[in-house]
Amino acid sequence: MDSKYIKMAEAKSVKKELPKFEIGDTVDVHCRIVEGDKTRVQIFTGTVIARKGIGVNETFIVRRIVNDEGVERVFPVNSPNVLDIKPTRSGKVRRAKLYFLRDRVGKAVKLSQRHSTHTSNQQ
Repeated sequence: MDSKYIKMAEAKSVKKELPKFEIGDTVDVHCRIVEGDKTRVQIFTGTVIARKGIGVNETFIVRRIVNDEGVERVFPVNSPNVLDIKPTRSGKVRRAKLYFLRDRVGKAVKLSQRHSTHTSNQQ
């Protein structure tokens, strides 16, 4: 039961400009980390394995391998602590959720790169 007042309140929290990234893309997520009275920006680089939710409740899961151990973080898209999301590489996928990557190790984790549709060299 969504009320128009709830939608108006949520509209204030939704970020206006979001970078376009999809499942399978490798992204750099710039997060604000608060330690005591100091704040710093930490970059978490990994592959987007899932996106879910809409509006204020939209989240995405980023996975990477650190010291032969898989690390996943769930980021709210509209969080004020997520400063920036920069896609660095686009992966070619055929699934909406890439949970199968959790079982893979080594080179099997790497996704093939999606080629752009723009071909300027061909006539």
